[in-house]
Amino acid sequence: MSKSPVTDSAAYLEKKRFFNNILTVYGRKPVLEALEDPSTDIYRLHLASSNRSASIMDDIRKLAEKKGAEILYHDRAALSRISKNAKQDQGVAADLVCKKFQSSDDFLADNLGKKFRLLALDGITNPQNLGMIIRSACAGNIDGILLPQQGNAQIDPLVIKASAGTVFRAPILRCEDLAKTLTRFIDKGTLVCGLSSHAPANLKDFSPDAACIYVLGNETDGVSAKVNALCNTSVKIPMNNGVESLNVAVTAALIAFQ
Repeated sequence: MSKSPVTDSAAYLEKKRFFNNILTVYGRKPVLEALEDPSTDIYRLHLASSNRSASIMDDIRKLAEKKGAEILYHDRAALSRISKNAKQDQGVAADLVCKKFQSSDDFLADNLGKKFRLLALDGITNPQNLGMIIRSACAGNIDGILLPQQGNAQIDPLVIKASAGTVFRAPILRCEDLAKTLTRFIDKGTLVCGLSSHAPANLKDFSPDAACIYVLGNETDGVSAKVNALCNTSVKIPMNNGVESLNVAVTAALIAFQ
């Protein structure tokens, strides 16, 4: 007799969706600046119990309390596990609720049949590039940014600064493996578009009838072979004066405002 498949409870799935909205920010100044942004919501403020009194710490606590955050105290080892950066957390971490963060699977389920436009990031390791890509996508005509957990720069204070704080409002779609995620989108009829100087169509003339994901690759090596093999269409950005390529963040901006 075969066993019935185990399904997750509704309560578990709701909790999982909530934590997909969480972005943990660390460091005194980054946390303070995040809390000063009127658009941010905070779930929990984590403080090292060994922190010495300081005016910036008082300001952080007051802002967190004003926003209704739960304030928790930890030993330094526990706090470093939360921040994942013991050298730079300065005894402070905050769990921010970013309402446009979600899993790629939830986005796909909610947008079946829609003509969405996404960016997929395949090995964007420079924090400044990642921040500028997020800023352009947030400002432009992009419905989501596929950001795998591995292989890209993490969203840290450098990324937040380069994004000019737009990361808190950006539609980040979290996934574990980009190739597997793209395959799921392809199975639902999504185009996956690479950028190639040999492509027949120019970006400015490209207007697909289906949902489309534009893949942006590593600053040095470009798109990985595994992901490139999944691209089922491609476009080019014509270059003048012998210029061979553009910075990946500039390319993202051109796509976002196409």
